[in-house]
This record gives sequence, C-alpha cells and structure tokens, in this order.
Amino acid sequence: MPVVKLTVEYDGTRYVGWQLQPNGPSVQAEVERALETLHKAPRRVIAAGRTDAGVHALGQVVSFLEREPLPLKAYVRGMNAVLPADVAVRAASLEPDGFDARRSASGKRYRYRIENGPGRAPLSRLTAWQVFRPLDAAAMRAAAVHLLGRHDFACFQAADCACAHAIRTIRRCEVTGETGGRIDVVLEATAFVRHMVRNITGTLVEVGTGKRTADSLKALLLTRDRALAGPTAPPQGLCLEEVFYGDRDAAAADDEE
Repeated sequence: MPVVKLTVEYDGTRYVGWQLQPNGPSVQAEVERALETLHKAPRRVIAAGRTDAGVHALGQVVSFLEREPLPLKAYVRGMNAVLPADVAVRAASLEPDGFDARRSASGKRYRYRIENGPGRAPLSRLTAWQVFRPLDAAAMRAAAVHLLGRHDFACFQAADCACAHAIRTIRRCEVTGETGGRIDVVLEATAFVRHMVRNITGTLVEVGTGKRTADSLKALLLTRDRALAGPTAPPQGLCLEEVFYGDRDAAAADDEE
C-alpha cells in the first residue's frame, strides 16, 4: 500500500507537544484534523519524533498509509488551507510500502538557539533561550568536541525517558556564533534520548559561564549521572530542523527528544 510522507513545519508555542494528549492541543491533532477534512474520514499519522511542549519544527516528517492517495498538491495546498497559522505542510511525497517516518529515519538534526544579549529581546522570547550573562562561545565549542561519536549519554537523559538505553552516536556537534549575540548549538545524531539536546545545551551554557571546564565533559559522560550535568534548557529555543533517510549509520526509531 502506498505511504504518504509529509514534511511539517510548526511553531510549538501553544501546543503540549507533537503527540496527542488529553491535557491540551497537540500538533498531531491539528495535522490529523486537516487530513480528515481532505479525506472525509479519520487518518492517523506516525511522526519521526515526539517534540515536547513549546518545541518547534522546521522539518518534522509524518507518514500514513493511503490506499488511494490524493494529488500531492492537495496535501500541501489543501491542508495549509485548513491548518492553523502556526502549522504548515512544506512538502508531500509518495513512498513505497514499508516506509515509516519514525522507523525508517537514519538520523535527525536539532538546532538550539540562544540569544546572549545584555537584556530582554521581546521578538525572540518564544524562539530562543535568552541568557544575559556573557557566554564564552569558544569554550563551548571546545566542550562540544568531546560529545562527538558513540557514547552512553545517560547523564543527559531525562528521568522519565522510556528508551531502553542511552547509547547514541552524535555525528555533528557544533556551537556557532559569538559572545553577546546569537549562539546556536547544532546536534545531529542517529537518535536522541528524551531532553538530550536541551540537557547538553544547559551543560554547554555552564561551560560558557565558567561554571565547568570544556574538558570536564569527557569525565561527565563516564559518570552516566544526570544529577552531575547541567540544567535542562527551556523548550522554546529548540527546533527539529531535519530528519534524514537513506544509507546512514543506524535507524533512529528509539528517539524521544
């Protein structure tokens, strides 16, 4: 049976997260509501990752089985005509039977945005963590290098994470920008444990403020102790930028970020 693949962008500010939940509006509910309008029947979608409340996405991927798919432009133009202003379908394609937005993924890239100005910046309050104390971006870059490769990231794993283990492979870990301006933490990995990017960012910010050294991250990984890592960065700075498919290192089915 054909599989419809959608790439979805959303501002997660007013949502409880991607996943359907009883305690508030979710992005999944909006997407499925739009599909039901088009197909005149309910549709349930699978997402590449379960973003949390307040987290944004530029390239979330969803998929669903469809015996008689509509023209692809209907999924873009038609859904965007009925979706709320903070959710949009960016692209649609047909994939072969067996494609699954979550289990077929080979990796994801997240970007965490920090505004390191001297005071409040109203226009970025919903899309960045505003850190007023000057951050040493060079020290943060030096620390990020120690996270590359395959490690047990239990020290950056949320207590309520349902993943079987925290062993992941980070392919890209970069800190861009300079002190006093915008600083981005970019992480690309085969998969993520819950709050991994936000916990890494909180720890890198501690490096930036001088609370811990760049080299200390090597020893921190070995402790596997969440209590020894930095705080969880707030959700509004996090964005799921891209989901990768194809010949990559490993599948990303065990992802919880």
